[in-house]
Amino acid sequence: MSGMNFAYNNRDSSGLIGKKPMAAVISTHNDVFMSVKQVAEYLHLNEKKIYALVNDGGIPATKVTGKWMFPRELVDRWMLDSTHGGLLTDRLVISGGEDPLLHHLTQEFARDTGAHALISYNPTGTRLGLDLLQSNRIDACGVHWGPDTESHLRHPALLSQYSQHHHWVLIRAFRREQGLMVSREIADKTSTIDALFDSHYRWATRQNGSGSQRFLLELLSHYNVSKDDLNNQVNALSEREAAAAIAMKQSDVAPGARATAKEYGLAFISFGWESFDIALPRNIWFRRLFQDLVTRLKSQPCQAMAERLTGYNLEGAGDLVWGDD
Repeated sequence: MSGMNFAYNNRDSSGLIGKKPMAAVISTHNDVFMSVKQVAEYLHLNEKKIYALVNDGGIPATKVTGKWMFPRELVDRWMLDSTHGGLLTDRLVISGGEDPLLHHLTQEFARDTGAHALISYNPTGTRLGLDLLQSNRIDACGVHWGPDTESHLRHPALLSQYSQHHHWVLIRAFRREQGLMVSREIADKTSTIDALFDSHYRWATRQNGSGSQRFLLELLSHYNVSKDDLNNQVNALSEREAAAAIAMKQSDVAPGARATAKEYGLAFISFGWESFDIALPRNIWFRRLFQDLVTRLKSQPCQAMAERLTGYNLEGAGDLVWGDD
């Protein structure tokens, strides 16, 4: 997009080829939605290139009765954000996997930045976060998808399922302890994981596509237990919602990180460590706001916060772990 010509050829009344300003192009396309032909003329590209951008998920589009349509307002935003490294450099919107340390870090970042930039972290679960990243609706996505020893294979394999992954990189945030959050009353009665599968114990599970639910399914497989065998009382849409369900005595046990259990005053049974990485486009990786976030991640105050929450290892924070090609 950086080489885009913002004028196009137009024959005047004398038959000569002249240049028509971009403002004139905009005025000729007042429709809320444009067709392939219209958006090709609007961007001064051929229709074949428009179809290629659609297939790569690189341009906002929707299919209506078998035809691609393009919201003009979103196309305008896409053009601006693609020009000269992007004009939306005063925004850092993070979604995907949930984590207490990242939540506290972004909250402080947003407070210190004030009205000068939008810093937002809205966890949705890993899979939905990647869907949003693919659709260019967020700037970065938290990813945790299995044990730490396999993350160097699992995380790239997961990202490779998305057509935009060629433009993405993975940055290491930290390693964290993963396991089961348990009410203290239940923890006093048992210290083994397999005992918690008894139907007397109420579970809070997570939505499909979340890293915590993926962890739970692998844990159950390890013990040869089916998810249907659990006494599932709560379907939580976030790790904090699951922890709150236990704290409010609606559930007894849920998958989650040690730090979340600590926040809610719950007992914790460890099942190992996992890597928590951040997926984002290369151009956003170099933006000032994300680099500032990495600097905060490596700082002593962040290390102190991680120690208070417990269950973190910040060695390698900010390192590029995949996508340098």
